[in-house]
Amino acid sequence: MKCAFSKQCGGCRWIETSYPETLHKKRKQVMKLFPEQNVEMVLGMEDPFHYRHKVYASFHRKKDGHLTAGMYREGTHRVISTDDCLIQNETANAIIRDFTKIADAMNLTAYHEDTGTGVLRHLYIRVSHADGSVLLVIVIGQKVLPGSKKLVGQLVRMHPEIRTVIVNRNNRKTSMVLGDRETVVYGPGYIFDEIEGIRFRISSGSFFQVNPVQTQVLYRTALDLAELKSTDTVLDLCCGIGTITLLAAKQANHVTGVEVVPQAIQDAKGNAKHNGIQNVSFCCDDIARYLSEHEVTENVVIADPPRAGLGKAVTHALGQSGVDRIVYISCNPVTQRSDTEILKSYGYVINRLIPVDMFCYTDHVETVVLMSKVKE
Repeated sequence: MKCAFSKQCGGCRWIETSYPETLHKKRKQVMKLFPEQNVEMVLGMEDPFHYRHKVYASFHRKKDGHLTAGMYREGTHRVISTDDCLIQNETANAIIRDFTKIADAMNLTAYHEDTGTGVLRHLYIRVSHADGSVLLVIVIGQKVLPGSKKLVGQLVRMHPEIRTVIVNRNNRKTSMVLGDRETVVYGPGYIFDEIEGIRFRISSGSFFQVNPVQTQVLYRTALDLAELKSTDTVLDLCCGIGTITLLAAKQANHVTGVEVVPQAIQDAKGNAKHNGIQNVSFCCDDIARYLSEHEVTENVVIADPPRAGLGKAVTHALGQSGVDRIVYISCNPVTQRSDTEILKSYGYVINRLIPVDMFCYTDHVETVVLMSKVKE
């Protein structure tokens, strides 16, 4: 399938390559990092298009004076106007188009990062895979969004699937999309999505995977590798809003989730309560500090860290804990490789390594590793 912008934005640089070939290339990438391991086949999608249910767009005023929205050209902050992205959710694409038309007709200005002038900076859209409901965040560079009632009213009439709208203020010189001040202007301020029958509340700051179809594949793969029994206790590191924690709790005796972001822990506790899951507990703390202050009594650890990986302090602490088995989910196999090498020095071995294609037509791949402690 052709995309006129793939060579410019870099968001789907492999879009013109056959999908099976992209999976082959990703497996080869992982094999180079783990040459001594049996890297299993990449778990791909049946339909690898329009999979991104978390979408960002930035604004720009074209030479002809009209407002446009799209993605940044790779390596720059120059906006590329895109009418339809082949990897973004189609509802999100339509909302971006219609929002831009309404805002243009209202003569709303695009924010200019260098001068700090203008209003509209970004749109952030999250679409629930479970029911199609939409959370929309309008990021502005000024204190006020002029005509916000009119803008939101028209957009919601065109797209009744929009269940909540938030105005977020971000006038800092930063690559971060969201600022730390926001106001809910329509709806409750959150939507719900679902994984394996468990409902998760998603607010503007919640971490929830981009690709909902493959998220279920990723988490089910991790839990299958963990082989949890009703007698097992689990420590879930970097638990976010409690996705893996609550899924694991369906099989294990008890699961403890640890996360450094206070809002995520608040959401995790709310998700446990909402789903009536009681055999879990959550702790808001830095992972390294938590492990230095708490003895690991659990026999299984599941970890899903950010791209930087677990890091030396955490990995050494896990190695010293002697936990029976570790399931390590990674969005960056390079840092996962470094972390697993440290764990090997404590007597752990990699039993299985399974790549999962979360970002189709890109060069990114997630990997799930099962490690177990060698019994002396």
